[in-house]
Amino acid sequence: MSPTLHLSNRRQLLKTSAVGFGHLALSALLQEHAGAADSSKRAGLSAEPLATQATHFPARAKRAIFLFMKGGPSHVDTFDPKPQLTRDHGNPPPFELPRVTFAQQGNLLKSPWKFHRYGESGLPVSELFPHVAQHVDDLCMLRSVHGTNPAHGGALLKLHTGSDQFVRPSLGAWITYGLGTENQNLPAFITICPTLAHGGVNNWGSAFLPAYCQGTPIGNASIGAVNSTVKHIHNPRIDSVTQRKQLDLLRMMNQEHLKLSDADQALEGRLNSFELAFRMQSTMPEVQDLSQESAVTHKLYGTDDPVTEDFGRQCLMARRFLERDVRFVQVTHSDSEVQWDQHSNLYLGHTKNAAEVDKPIAGLLTDLKSRGLLEDTLVLWGGEFGRTPTAQGTDGRDHNPHGFTMWMAGGGVKSGMAYGATDEYGYYAIENKMHVHDLHATVLHLMGLDHESLTFRYAGRDFRLTDVAGVVAKDILS
Repeated sequence: MSPTLHLSNRRQLLKTSAVGFGHLALSALLQEHAGAADSSKRAGLSAEPLATQATHFPARAKRAIFLFMKGGPSHVDTFDPKPQLTRDHGNPPPFELPRVTFAQQGNLLKSPWKFHRYGESGLPVSELFPHVAQHVDDLCMLRSVHGTNPAHGGALLKLHTGSDQFVRPSLGAWITYGLGTENQNLPAFITICPTLAHGGVNNWGSAFLPAYCQGTPIGNASIGAVNSTVKHIHNPRIDSVTQRKQLDLLRMMNQEHLKLSDADQALEGRLNSFELAFRMQSTMPEVQDLSQESAVTHKLYGTDDPVTEDFGRQCLMARRFLERDVRFVQVTHSDSEVQWDQHSNLYLGHTKNAAEVDKPIAGLLTDLKSRGLLEDTLVLWGGEFGRTPTAQGTDGRDHNPHGFTMWMAGGGVKSGMAYGATDEYGYYAIENKMHVHDLHATVLHLMGLDHESLTFRYAGRDFRLTDVAGVVAKDILS
């Protein structure tokens, strides 16, 4: 073979190989795209994104509400009493502190509030929550929840998305992806007055899941609930008939584009959002019109009291969404001045915060129960972490992700019980430890979803809310 011919063959080989490499790359991309689009089929879900999806097994709860207390309420001052902490107040902690702490910590600090036992279960609740205490026989207290991140941003993301380092779909988005919606005129996932800090939109986002799974925010933490509405819900210039014609034309044009571009999730997501927004125009204003509720109901939620009005309106609005079959609703208690983040002024801060939420939460539980909704509605309460039994300064507590309390009610959980425990001072979870992944696995289980089967293929691997961990706390299931 001559050198010229040999060189020519090499050039021809490289030329054809380059085309081949490109074809292989394109095939891989198409295969991955098809795999992502096909992941819903592998999970047993239908092709219609907004349709109600089949559960993996019979669900105990049809819908869920997360009452999120931003900043980290202190478990040793609310639902996890520690007599030994009171006894040893002012002494140095007789245990090792974590290798990484958020701030300097001092001696043991007893709770300034007394605990009393309530109901037939006799579960103790602090003086901070006298109204919630009346519902103690409906609660399942989770006293051994723990995470990994002592910072607000990472801890919020971990609690909401299962990851404190990467942008991942939120809990509400996964539930929407797995179960779809039962009301075609409202979003399946709504977050009321969410915080824009510490992860912000990522805490209710859908990340790589389809766009329809993301949460629809109503207001934010810096806007009073009375002013928190869906923007542009009414078009004063164009009537609904004309809007319908415009949307039909737009859909026809985009459907033609979809045929040419094959699958385009972003475009399909926009089309679905246009249609949902059109339907919401006639539904959302009615849901948010709290004037339809009786004076008795407003008093129950505390909307007639300046102290409880804001959070009471959020809880009442949430109930109206839940009874209209919105799948997942989050209500956030947060303000820019005094969150639950009491590094100092523990007494003043927790007293103010608890007074704002105690009556509305109790009103919500009462209302759900009287309407027959609590039985198949999962209520989840808690913050991103707890607080230390050691003092910060003289009257504050530091962040504590190593052991804290959340509680559940309704939706298939045992009532009037405490699950798990922290040590005698309340620093570390030691009994029936419940990691955030375990919490998520349990929530999904109650909703009829197997956390190991609810997956989505993205970037060459299958993702799930609980990553590669998570154990369902079967002992709390009714």
